[in-house]
Amino acid sequence: MSEKRVIPGTTIFDGDVARTGYALNKMCYSFNEKANREEFLKDEDAYCTKYGLNDQQRAAIAAKNVLQLLAAGGNAYFLAKFGGIFGLDMQDIGAQQTGMTKEEFKAKLVAAGR
Repeated sequence: MSEKRVIPGTTIFDGDVARTGYALNKMCYSFNEKANREEFLKDEDAYCTKYGLNDQQRAAIAAKNVLQLLAAGGNAYFLAKFGGIFGLDMQDIGAQQTGMTKEEFKAKLVAAGR
């Protein structure tokens, strides 16, 4: 059995995390359908119940906090579906992950591309 890889400040999305986050990611995938997004917005708590989210996942959804969602087993690609409901794009999510404003994050991306 191999040791788990540790990168400080990073949630590694491995098999264990995938299993933990299955319900959360399945729910976020459902947001591909407009009717599901509308149902979620009507009653977030009931929608979370429908997908069997645990307390940690429900709290992260309620807080709309990407780092908490990642820690609760969320996959960035599926979380983008969740963020899209609220008009968040991957730069918004990256800014949250790094503790920067979106403008600071965008500037860092531009600087890194030079």
